[in-house]
Order: sequence, then C-alpha cells, then structure tokens
Amino acid sequence: MPAVTVENPLTLPKVVAPADAVARPVLAVTTAPSGFEGEGFPVRRAFAGINYKYLDPFIMMDQMGEVEYAAGEPKGTPWHPHRGFETVTYLIDGTFVHQDSNGGGGTIQNGDTQWMTAGSGLLHIEAPPESLVLSGGLFHGLQLWVNLPRADKMMAPRYQDIRGGQVQLLASPDGGALLRVIAGELDGHEGPGVTHTPITMIHATVRPGAEVTLPWREDFNGLAYVLAGRGTVGEDRRPVHMGQTAVFGAGSSLTVRADEQQDGNTPELEVVLLGGRPIREPMAHYGPFVMNSQAELKEAFEDFQAGRLGTVPAVHGM
Repeated sequence: MPAVTVENPLTLPKVVAPADAVARPVLAVTTAPSGFEGEGFPVRRAFAGINYKYLDPFIMMDQMGEVEYAAGEPKGTPWHPHRGFETVTYLIDGTFVHQDSNGGGGTIQNGDTQWMTAGSGLLHIEAPPESLVLSGGLFHGLQLWVNLPRADKMMAPRYQDIRGGQVQLLASPDGGALLRVIAGELDGHEGPGVTHTPITMIHATVRPGAEVTLPWREDFNGLAYVLAGRGTVGEDRRPVHMGQTAVFGAGSSLTVRADEQQDGNTPELEVVLLGGRPIREPMAHYGPFVMNSQAELKEAFEDFQAGRLGTVPAVHGM
C-alpha cells in the first residue's frame, strides 16, 4: 500500500495553506469497531459513534480488510438493492468486480475507484474475481456512502470507473506528504470523481516525522480516517492510529502529522481526508436505502420487492 505513487513527490504541484488560514480544532477521535459485511469479509466501521451532524453529507464508511486471503477464502457481497445515495469503492490492494442492474460495472484494482450513483434505485453485486478466489491474496479497500439531497434522490443511476492513474497527485511543500485527490477539489486542483453532493476525498501518505497543513473549504466539514500507521491531528497534535477517525471543527485548514516511529507493518502514515457541504435535510436510513422520510423508505422497500429496482442479469445465473 498504496498502489498509486511517485518516486519523487517534489516533482508534483505543491499545496500550501494560506498564512491567515484558521486551524480547525479536533473535536473528537473515535475508534472503529470491527465486524463482517456481505458474505463474511472483515470491515472496520469508520464512522461508528460519531454524531451525524459532523458526518453530513457522509453516511458511513467501511475499511475492508486489510486481509491476506488463503486460496478459496476471498468473499464479496450478494446481489442487493440501493436507493437515494452514492457508493464509492476505493481499492488499495487486490481486485474487485462490480456489476449492477443498470448496466454499470467493471473491475478495479490497486488504486482504482468505482463510483456508483444509486439514485432512483438499482441492484448491484461486488465480488472478487474467480482467479483471486482460487489463488487467494491481499485485499484492502474502502467503501464510502455519500448522501444525495432530496432533489437528486430519484435521479437516474450512474456509474463512474476511475482508474488509479487518473487521480490528481499533489504534494506538501517539502515533499513529505503525497496527496491523491480522488474527488472534489484541493487548492484549485480537481480530482476525477464527479460528485452530485459537493465533497472532497483525498488519500494522503505522510512520511515519518512529516507534517502537512492543507487549505480546507470553510463550508465543508472535516474528517480524517487512519488506514495505517500512527500520527497526530490538529495543531495540538492529538494522537491517532490505524482504525481511528478524527472529527475536525470549523476553520479553513487542517493538519496531519506522522509519528517518527511507525508500526512494523507500515512504513508511513496512511490517512483518508474527507470534506463535504452538509445537506441539512431529514434523513431516513434503513439497510440499503437512504431517503428523507419513513414513507419514502417504505416505498423503496415496496419497489424493491415488486422488482422495480431492476433484475439480476442472467449472466450470473440467478
């Protein structure tokens, strides 16, 4: 980890926070509980225990793995429905195949991202390819759910295939941090992901002892999830480690620093930085549906049961 990198970050465009930027304080640090998803692959629930007012427009995020599968062990999810939001699957190590009832899908691996706008609803499946099931191997990634505002919840479904080589690569002034902008904008640099809800999603690698302070939109919230390693967040250097989420307060910049000594299984601090403009609408969430009211949730379940969210393609023999 990670797959998308450069030999010399100093060759990349530099990101610098303005001198008058207001540092965002760290409001809380939470630890993700572990569980299982789909047919049994291990996940960490990154946002568990965080008040939704600090997450909006993000709904949930799972860190999938990091796990080394033996032959025959790799697992995925069965066919299931979604309506009312977007799923973002970022794969750091391994291979995953996606297919949906709207015709979207493909294979992602080693730094690729799949961005699925469920909108009015569809069925989809995510699973390792047969070759990985037979051989086993390393699997590690993230799945993020991004809410859609009321006006977009029933839009037509859409699928984006974002290759790892398409992400916008940036660096801190001293080259100590490599920044991958997957979606949104950072300091005028745009990522490839097209979002309906304004957000920024960044995967940062910070070398031991390095610190990076990024400009951050004041109308966005701010979250940092540690994929691997140890470090600190905020100007007061609040400690964080793998599996923890830092919640930032208001301001126009945020700071992340890597410890001088890292864990034995990772040479650097790996962190996902998220920001988004809060939707501030009522949210009714149950299982695979995210709507604005209980009545809309009931309608979504009825539409799913009646087959109005699509049918499983015959190619899967289901």
